[in-house]
Amino acid sequence: MTQEAIPESWKSALAPVLDTPEARKLGGWLRAEEDAGKVVYPPRGQRLNALALTPLDAVKVVILGQDPYHGPGQAHGLCFSVADGVKVPPSLVNIYKELESDLGIPRRETGNLTGWARQGVLLLNNTLTVEAGRAGSHAGRGWDAVTDACVQAVVDRGGPCVFILWGSHARKKAGRVAGLGKQADQLVLTSPHPSPLSAYNGFFGSKPFSQTNDFLREHGLPPVDWSA
Repeated sequence: MTQEAIPESWKSALAPVLDTPEARKLGGWLRAEEDAGKVVYPPRGQRLNALALTPLDAVKVVILGQDPYHGPGQAHGLCFSVADGVKVPPSLVNIYKELESDLGIPRRETGNLTGWARQGVLLLNNTLTVEAGRAGSHAGRGWDAVTDACVQAVVDRGGPCVFILWGSHARKKAGRVAGLGKQADQLVLTSPHPSPLSAYNGFFGSKPFSQTNDFLREHGLPPVDWSA
């Protein structure tokens, strides 16, 4: 379906949704788009990086994004993250500003958030591909069912977890997941999106990073080293 290898820890959770006509249609559509010469980001082999870097049983924080960056060399399969050597995008600049204000962590030169993912922070976009230069171009093509199933799998697995929902798209996605926010060992943090268009409407000052680490400590889990 995705032309990607499903990471082992996520296979059973995703099997039902991947074995559907809608999933096969998505895979066929993606192949046709690329066969027609359209450039799709992230490149093949990186589209499931969020799942590959953060096994299901290791997830302790979920950050939900919208869709990948659509500029050359930016997207590499983790929401809000860009590859090393790529200019830090405006939304991530604001995330770093809030991190510095919240925990005193200096702003990083790199926008690569792989270090967060390896600590159990699932950096999941709602839509996992995009056409070059066309933001949102792959929305509504079938990725929602796949990524909804990922979030549902985290909820169904149980255990302490923080869900960070920045902006209306993330909140809408969370609303489709049964049981999210209903368990005592879940913390759901919401705020406006870190985009320059909305960050001053309540994202700045929301302190998601300290709240997350306080919750993890209270539930016997190691805090995230957000400087990694």
